[in-house]
Amino acid sequence: MHKTLQTVIGKTEINRDLILLLVIGGLYSLGIYLSNTFVNIYLWKQADGNYFTIAFYNLAIFILQPVTFIIAGKIAKKVDRVIVLRLGVIFLSLFFLMVLMIGENAAYFNILLGSLLGIGYGFYWLAFNVLTFEITEPDTRDFFNGFLGVLQSFGGMIGPFSAGFIISKMEANIGYSTIFTVSFILFICAVICSLFLKRRPAEGVYLFRRIVQERKKNKNWSRILNAHLFQGFREGIFLFVITIWVYIVTQSELSLGMFNLYFSGFSFVFYFLATKLIKPSTRKKAILIGSLMLYLSLFIIISHASYLTLIIYGIIIGIAYPIVNVPYISMTYDVIGKAWKAAELRIEYIVVRELFLNIGRVTSIIFFILGITFWETESIIPILLIVFGAMHLGVYFFVRQIYLTGPNKKEVLIKDQVSDEKNR
Repeated sequence: MHKTLQTVIGKTEINRDLILLLVIGGLYSLGIYLSNTFVNIYLWKQADGNYFTIAFYNLAIFILQPVTFIIAGKIAKKVDRVIVLRLGVIFLSLFFLMVLMIGENAAYFNILLGSLLGIGYGFYWLAFNVLTFEITEPDTRDFFNGFLGVLQSFGGMIGPFSAGFIISKMEANIGYSTIFTVSFILFICAVICSLFLKRRPAEGVYLFRRIVQERKKNKNWSRILNAHLFQGFREGIFLFVITIWVYIVTQSELSLGMFNLYFSGFSFVFYFLATKLIKPSTRKKAILIGSLMLYLSLFIIISHASYLTLIIYGIIIGIAYPIVNVPYISMTYDVIGKAWKAAELRIEYIVVRELFLNIGRVTSIIFFILGITFWETESIIPILLIVFGAMHLGVYFFVRQIYLTGPNKKEVLIKDQVSDEKNR
């Protein structure tokens, strides 16, 4: 494999840890995309269409994820980044093992399952972000991120479609058990791969609270955190409600897999185009256009939810997300790159960003739970989608006020200094 990659990237030097991290990232992407979409449907069917089961499952994920990020950041600073990565993959493996063991009673353990997944996400992504920065060099970073993007897009396209096909062709819950077993095996393979990563002893003081307080001194940092808060407001309920809607309309796991195939396919193409076409000077305009597309496309399915309109919606958001995320992620890194002690405190900056994102997600899910408690689900859910769907425009509202200045007081692009969690 080393020789194959060397052939692809030419004279650029690559090391064993870089290859292992790519393999782990690929196994993670395929394992998550294969099953995670269908866990919501699995729980939904067991709970006889009870939205509370799904809402509390996702709430547990988004509460435990930032809490784990904070703990993982301290372990990464005090012990070893590789151990943190290994913990993440182990907890993700335990999640799928628990789903298999509980079987048809999974809906009764929705909070436990969500907690395991949130803990796994927290450990995994904190370590993966930091290791990506440490293992790659300036001349290998573009190759790494590009190749990882291909693996993630590949997983996003074939994972849900393959899972939907398998489930639709098998009786009862055998299909679900099959895809959960495959995901479990993939994560066990990732655990094995992590054993070969070179240990990376940690150093430095963990200054999490200091970076939270940095908002008062750094306006750009405060604005980008507020942008992530509003991003979370939208994502909280959209991450599971649209999946449920597709299934309600079609009553078919294969159709849900096709929806994700269209979404991921268009995302793959437009991530490539956005990377090439969006320049630093047009970032804010691109974020506005993409955010408007995300919001306005919602009215296609609000007015008439059919499989065709859902597919159209999936295609539009597949185009919109890259238009938003490519410049948004770059601006986030530029702000961190110019922040106080960015090089030595990059872990803390990543953790605080994740905290604000998940505060937004948790808030929107709590409003969702309150909404379906006091009103009819059929009437309140469209209203909640319209209200929280508009929150992504808040991302533009805050980033438009961000100005990064160099010696000539002009807006400049700073080289990315940390790695992001892409397509999670």
